[in-house]
Amino acid sequence: MNSPNTFQPLPGTDDLGRVERDLRFHPSTSADPKVLTRSQIDQFNRDGYLMPFRFFDAVEVTDLRGYFDRLLASYLAEGKDSYSISSAHLRHGRVWDVLTNPKIVAVVSDLLGPNVVAWGSHFFCKMPGDGKNVSWHQDSSYWPLTPSKAVTVWLAIDDADRGNACMKFIPRTHTLGHLTWKLSETDAANVLNQTVPDVEQYGLPVYVELKAGEASVHSDLLLHGSDVNTSARRRCGLTLRYTPTDVHAYLGWHDKGVVAAGPPADHWANRPRPGEE
Repeated sequence: MNSPNTFQPLPGTDDLGRVERDLRFHPSTSADPKVLTRSQIDQFNRDGYLMPFRFFDAVEVTDLRGYFDRLLASYLAEGKDSYSISSAHLRHGRVWDVLTNPKIVAVVSDLLGPNVVAWGSHFFCKMPGDGKNVSWHQDSSYWPLTPSKAVTVWLAIDDADRGNACMKFIPRTHTLGHLTWKLSETDAANVLNQTVPDVEQYGLPVYVELKAGEASVHSDLLLHGSDVNTSARRRCGLTLRYTPTDVHAYLGWHDKGVVAAGPPADHWANRPRPGEE
């Protein structure tokens, strides 16, 4: 049977409720980092994020942005919206290439260890004045993965700043476990269906301002979100998701896997590069 190349971006709340998950932060214990410093690993464990990393130069990111422009146009022509390009590495070879990029994987491996599976790729593209926000949330709350060890690399396709609604983190919230949230599925302005309320009690936000081609890395338990883009500029980022191969996936999500570092894992798939660009 052929493996699927599309997945529901947000599993149903009832389905997730049937998965027993360990949603505690597991600090990086990397003893021999290759590209990160020991200080950076300590910072990640303390604050829950690192930034910025320059993964693509101006020429490379201009080419990548042109690719995304064409990809977005094709999805919009199909009647989809600018947030619908999800699990893109399963269908598009160019996204698979970015997900498995050695420079990105090297940073991730220094945090997660030598055996890493890449399993997620989703464009979050806020069009000028689209009225959409991403409410405060923890990634791990949505994911049928256990234990909670995943990280997200947020790669800026466009320049992202406070003017066009860049992402924002609340440092150190990744150590608080799974935070109480409320359903916001009836809020048409919210890209997601969960909202963690009263986040002011956890501290002040840090704004993730990145130039195109730069990226941040954050823990799956770190509180983050973004505001409405009220500017005349687009704000697109490609989220790339990674986890150690000892993490278990449910609801069929193991089939999203691409082994990015180390040998193939029994539980995770190792999807080949798609032929479609």
